[in-house]
Amino acid sequence: MALRKELLKSIWYAFTALDVEKSGKVSKSQLKVLSHNLYTVLHIPHDPVALEEHFRDDDDGPVSSQGYMPYLNKYILDKASRQVEEGAFVKEHFDELCWTLTAKKNYRADGNGNSLLSNQDAFRLWCLFNFLSEDKYPLIMVPDEVEYLLKKLLGSMSLEMGLGELEELLAQDAQSAQTSGGLSVWQFLELFNSGRCLRGVGRDSLSMAIQEVYQELIQDVLKQGYLWKRGHLRRNWAERWFQLQPSCLCYFGSEECKEKRGTIPLDAQCCVEVLPDREGKRCMFCVKTASRTYEMSASDTRQRQEWTAAIQTAIRLQAEGKTSLHKDLKQKRREQREQRERRRAAKEEELLRLQQLQEEKERKLQELELLQEAQRQAERLLQEEEERRRSQHRELQQALEGQLREAEQARASMQAEMELKKEEAARQRQRIAELEEMQERLQEALQLEVKARRDEEAVRLAQTRLLEEEEEKLKQLMHLKEEQERYIERAQQEKEELQQEMALQSRSLQQAQQQLEEVRQNRQRADEDVEAAQRKLRQASTNVKHWNIQMNRLMHPIEPGDKRPTTSSSFTGFQPPPLARRDSSLKRLTRWGSQGSRTLSANSSEQKSLNGGNETPILAFASQEEKLDPAPEK
Repeated sequence: MALRKELLKSIWYAFTALDVEKSGKVSKSQLKVLSHNLYTVLHIPHDPVALEEHFRDDDDGPVSSQGYMPYLNKYILDKASRQVEEGAFVKEHFDELCWTLTAKKNYRADGNGNSLLSNQDAFRLWCLFNFLSEDKYPLIMVPDEVEYLLKKLLGSMSLEMGLGELEELLAQDAQSAQTSGGLSVWQFLELFNSGRCLRGVGRDSLSMAIQEVYQELIQDVLKQGYLWKRGHLRRNWAERWFQLQPSCLCYFGSEECKEKRGTIPLDAQCCVEVLPDREGKRCMFCVKTASRTYEMSASDTRQRQEWTAAIQTAIRLQAEGKTSLHKDLKQKRREQREQRERRRAAKEEELLRLQQLQEEKERKLQELELLQEAQRQAERLLQEEEERRRSQHRELQQALEGQLREAEQARASMQAEMELKKEEAARQRQRIAELEEMQERLQEALQLEVKARRDEEAVRLAQTRLLEEEEEKLKQLMHLKEEQERYIERAQQEKEELQQEMALQSRSLQQAQQQLEEVRQNRQRADEDVEAAQRKLRQASTNVKHWNIQMNRLMHPIEPGDKRPTTSSSFTGFQPPPLARRDSSLKRLTRWGSQGSRTLSANSSEQKSLNGGNETPILAFASQEEKLDPAPEK
């Protein structure tokens, strides 16, 4: 299952690279090429009809990734799992194929040669990204895994990066990480090409660090380096380059790993022990297997401790039934992230619940304060209403008292003030007239204001109608635009149909020209036949004339005294009745020949008029003349 996921990640990049339009679909021809290459690199027998049989109901159009997955699982991945068990293919070659397809489209190195990553280093970083990325599509690497990989690479170059520097580096890509949850592989490669995380490290040092981390994480090389090994037969010491993997400890003649000298298989029964220094060798240890004990010597105590710890780790993995240390560590880191995510989600949920309770409490307090404020306002309004009634009562009472006093005064000074009242009445009437005039003016102003408001309302209604009309016109314009597009489509269809009809007419014209050529050839042959018939007709007329002369001679009466010819023996038995019959047959033959000539001339003229003035005789008359006028006997 783990291998299937890793293969699917690489195939996903190859599939998206073929998806030029980014619609999630790829044409069947491209999928055939991709499937053939996968068959080849996985060393699986290629089935040329499997893809056609799988998609036989979907012959038209491209194929989506969901439609390609059943074929991929059935015909490629299931067989690839069996090939892995047999050790028939190398996964690195498979990754190189998928990298080649996706790098052509997505990876753009610096064309001036200023890029820090070579193509091989970019491929190895791409493999490391796929190994550490999440099992979700599109593939991304979470910031924790980016931090882990950066620390691995910097540790291989004996560099360290502080927590503040790492946070500042990841904060530069925070916006893309927040939107997608992590970095894509192309952002990851751009991070290395830009040199922001390398702190001036050279290209060669970076390449060596990438190779070391690639061997450790992808090829499961737990540790590698030079050790002295004691031979089994000659018992001499030789320096060898060792590579430790979870299942075996291999040693080579040099660090290029081209000449493999041997393999030490590791299982749960193996063990590693530290040996005391002897025979001039120091920092010795041995690996004991079920069949043999291997003695080795490290350069110093630290290297011996690292080697023994790494070999014990490999033995522990074999005892636990695990095939890869870093896959186990990756799974543990993923589980820790999931636990942190669950705790964070639970904490956020708890904070959200507390926040909701706090908001509910504040809302209830606000409602209580509003009720109290409304009660205070009601009490204040009641007090103001009571005071207003009391003040109105006092004012009314005071007004009544003043009126009484004024009435008493008015009664006393009525006579004296009559004149003043008259003058005051006149002034009042004048004042009333002015007020009435002012009231009329105010009414006119009010009417003008009402009219202005009505006009304003009418203008607003007119504007509303204009807006509605504009919207209607816009809809009509959109409808007209749609109709015009449909008309253009119909015109294009009609144009295509007209082109097809023109092609058909051109083919019909070619056929008609061929038929016309055949008619011309037939006409030429008919002309030759008519000429032959005319020659026969002239011969027949000549024969008829000859027979007429002979008949005239035979029908001449013999007078007394004439001598009969004695040279010819043909008319020795001449009798008049047979001559009469011969005469009648000759006359009929002559009549038929004249009728045939007239019919032939009439038909020739008719055929000439039908053929535009060209004489085209008919073969039937020639055959008739041949029947009517037999050739003369010789």
